[in-house]
Amino acid sequence: MTDDASEAGGIPGKRSLRPLGGVLAAMIVSLTGTRISVVALPWFVLVTTGSATQTGLVAFCEMTPYVVVKAFTGPLVDRIGPRAVSWTTDLASATAAAAVPLLHALDLLSFPLLLVLVALIGAARGPGDLAKEVMVPEAAERGRVPLERATGLAGVIERLASTIGLAVGGSLVALLGPLTGLAVNAGCFALGSLIIKLALSRGMGHAIEEAPSPAGETGPGYWRRFGEGFTFLRGEPLLLTVIIMVGITNLLDAAITSVLVPVWAGESGNGPTAIGLMGSAMGAAAVCGSLIAAVVAHRLGRRMVVLTGFLLAGAPRFLILTFDAPLGVVLAVFAISGFGAGFVNPVLGAVLVERVPRRMLGRVNALGDSLAWAGIPLGGLLAGAAVTAVGLVPVLLACGTAYFLTTNLAGLRPEWREINRTRGRGVVKPHSKEDASQSSANVAT
Repeated sequence: MTDDASEAGGIPGKRSLRPLGGVLAAMIVSLTGTRISVVALPWFVLVTTGSATQTGLVAFCEMTPYVVVKAFTGPLVDRIGPRAVSWTTDLASATAAAAVPLLHALDLLSFPLLLVLVALIGAARGPGDLAKEVMVPEAAERGRVPLERATGLAGVIERLASTIGLAVGGSLVALLGPLTGLAVNAGCFALGSLIIKLALSRGMGHAIEEAPSPAGETGPGYWRRFGEGFTFLRGEPLLLTVIIMVGITNLLDAAITSVLVPVWAGESGNGPTAIGLMGSAMGAAAVCGSLIAAVVAHRLGRRMVVLTGFLLAGAPRFLILTFDAPLGVVLAVFAISGFGAGFVNPVLGAVLVERVPRRMLGRVNALGDSLAWAGIPLGGLLAGAAVTAVGLVPVLLACGTAYFLTTNLAGLRPEWREINRTRGRGVVKPHSKEDASQSSANVAT
């Protein structure tokens, strides 16, 4: 094996898989902890307050800072460097998450204080997740791993974390209570911080260089960097359509995950174990779908793959909960939905990879994520209020219908014709001067 940099995307030295392994390991650890919290936190609020509205309010207070802070930290990640942002924010998340069970054990945890703590967790998680996403392309280059394979592995890692985290979360909550799940979540954040700190060399994850400035001028300031990312997205109608569509589906996914499924589990008598099983069935099937998509999706029409995936991933989950179906049938439907969802992100990720210049990766990722996730804080809040007002079944029917209409109507828009093109306006070939990489308008299913 040669030591030249031509095959490594311009990074000199021998091939090393350690950076990519470290980034992926940190991702799976922190995401697994987050998925455990997805089961533990709503159940903790439900059993201590008995209120679906307060359960939705907790989800709102966590995800609103996540979205807002993430939107404005993209330029800072580009400037400071993702490695430092990742390990420091994971450590901050661990501290805030550990405070919840500790203060409850000391009988000092009021509901307003709980809202403050989950807001701090969300505010730290946003930049931490973004920083890990930004490091994937550089880690792939150092390991001389094709970019598409590295981003595909990151997608599979996310699905695996959902599968493992929800299963572990359901079991922990059922056997040891929700506070144990929240304590494990804190430990996962701390471990993710340690992995980034130790597994990645100091030479990795630095700020991405901007184009040289004229003599005597300083580099672009924060607001100019932010504006460049916004201008780039505004000039990409396909990306905007995808992000808005995913934003609506993410709102609906947040509603079912944070409120509707826990309320259904309580009313049906299936309990927190069912929450974990449903999430795990969906996550495991999504991993299978993602792996198959990595092999065959490029041979199929992207538009067909995405719309079929959304058709399976969306409405069936909401509708099955309106029936008095056995848990086995519910798990089967969630598995089918997960399989369909597994095909969506690899295709959307490929579209986004073709359009985002490397030097703008942090700010475009941040804006894309924040727009796509903007509805998530409202999902739990609106669902909790709606269930309190009209009951569970009408809300499930309304959400399922909205999911079906959103994904199908978006697919009819004219800019979706571009989705089948492997190259389009703004595309940059991998390993070129302005290497392209992945934005992250990810589906929350």
